Amino acid sequence: MALAYIGLGSNLENPVAQVRQALDELGGLPLSSLVAQSSLYATPPLGPQDQPDFINAVAVIKTALSPLAMLDQLQALEQRHRRQRLRHWGPRTLDLDLLLYGQQTIERPRLRVPHPHMHERAFVLVPLAEVSAAAAEQPLMLHQQTLDQWLTQLDHSAIKRISNAEAPKSVTVTATS
Repeated sequence: MALAYIGLGSNLENPVAQVRQALDELGGLPLSSLVAQSSLYATPPLGPQDQPDFINAVAVIKTALSPLAMLDQLQALEQRHRRQRLRHWGPRTLDLDLLLYGQQTIERPRLRVPHPHMHERAFVLVPLAEVSAAAAEQPLMLHQQTLDQWLTQLDHSAIKRISNAEAPKSVTVTATS
């Protein structure tokens, strides 16, 4: 069994509901169980700015699936949420990224783990830091630095934690530290 860290994002068709439903569905993947999930975060889009803000989160899954089988499951889940890949970094109903898979480094045409750009993205690192303390037995290392070290190098002032009590249609945000 390995711990797989999954990044979730959505900015179309009620993104809060999309991410919450995907978190529930991740817990039902074959040979897997949901160990932890972060809060939801409202974040500005990466890339084209002519799109709505994203809702992001990170889930930790304990799994016996291989990394490629996990990727297949994640892509099937995206398709069930009607994901369309119309433009790079464009809007989407659901985006699922396999960020980490145990301590493995994977370099395949279809999959690179650790996710090659996650250490540059505060919208990944903020929720990852929230769940990694609960799920990891030791601090997560990315490119020879701890997660906390990477976070201190990134501006995460635009990332806002969403209150657990908010309704799916209206986003209430609170500042993160």
